Amino acid sequence: MKIHLETVMKKSFILENLDCAHCAAVMENGIRKIDGVHDASISFMTRRLVLDADDGRFPDILKEAKVICKRVEPDCVIME
Repeated sequence: MKIHLETVMKKSFILENLDCAHCAAVMENGIRKIDGVHDASISFMTRRLVLDADDGRFPDILKEAKVICKRVEPDCVIME
């Protein structure tokens, strides 16, 4: 039996210019669908994204998350 252990990275990001709670929920759902994401949560109150994703794909996942955020709320910026 072969076991694959993918390293998971958990990071938190500030979301600047997030002005809509509904938009935050739409972004969260979109980010959760990205391949390699184990969990994602956005708090509208704290303007924070917590992303749990495969370490090896994290830079690509973050790029996709930024595209999703811009599509939903064009002024929103994920601060690294």
